[in-house]
Amino acid sequence: MPKGEKAVRTIAVVLAAVLIAGAPTLRAQTPTPSAATGTGQQAGDPVLPVDYVIGPEDVLSIVFWRDEDMTADVIVRPDGRITLPLLNDIQAAGLTPEELRQQITEAASKLFENPNVTVRVREINSRKVYITGMVANPAHYPLLGPTTVLQLIATAGGLLEYAKTKDIRIVRTENGRQVAYRFNYNDVRQGRNLSQNILLKPGDTVIVP
Repeated sequence: MPKGEKAVRTIAVVLAAVLIAGAPTLRAQTPTPSAATGTGQQAGDPVLPVDYVIGPEDVLSIVFWRDEDMTADVIVRPDGRITLPLLNDIQAAGLTPEELRQQITEAASKLFENPNVTVRVREINSRKVYITGMVANPAHYPLLGPTTVLQLIATAGGLLEYAKTKDIRIVRTENGRQVAYRFNYNDVRQGRNLSQNILLKPGDTVIVP
């Protein structure tokens, strides 16, 4: 066999051996979705609060691995449900993304073998707090992280000149009934009775008379 041809064959054998040896590594580097992760949050998506549960008006992406017909972007309806192809209505409000993933997986298992589902939260619109009365910008504001009464007042532009700073109230619904918490702005500003500067919860309303 000519030396040139022998050299070419030797190189070909070496390359084939390298490719075969490297194949498992290449396969290991190919990511596959994990049902255990539950959520598929990506760059640009909101960071989920530790106590986050899904609520009305939240925007979700329900992704079925390798099944575009079942994959859908949905908005949680006022009744707390979402609608998915073939699965119809599924309760979403009040669940964590992982709990919803499990519920969807269970429902889909009746139609498909080993469905792999990911729940991605695209927008959080359900977590809101409200401030009304003598502030510069009374409105509702998203509650996307720990926020105190004082921080919400600052977010709303601060108190107006004639606000009754000692008589501010936080109205909250607990166990189906409304309760009110007192907030003395003057005390907190001066570093007294700081315990009244509570962390707000979704649905709270701060009233500044």
